[in-house]
Amino acid sequence: MRLRVTFVDGSSGEVLLQGLLESSQVCGTVFEPLRDPNVFARVGIELGAVVWPTGADLAPDAMYDAIHARGHWLVGE
Repeated sequence: MRLRVTFVDGSSGEVLLQGLLESSQVCGTVFEPLRDPNVFARVGIELGAVVWPTGADLAPDAMYDAIHARGHWLVGE
């Protein structure tokens, strides 16, 4: 699963979550429900952070830095 993000400065890239979501590390966490495409699709933005109703969120600063360095962020690497 992936997201295409665009920052306020116009830069953009992809956030790749498939590896994280397939990992046993997410079992029992707020990320586990995101394995369901219907739950994953409920993504939103709050105070500049990517969030889901499950309580899962992604660090915008880490996302920005990774995308600027590589054009994508492989979450969990």
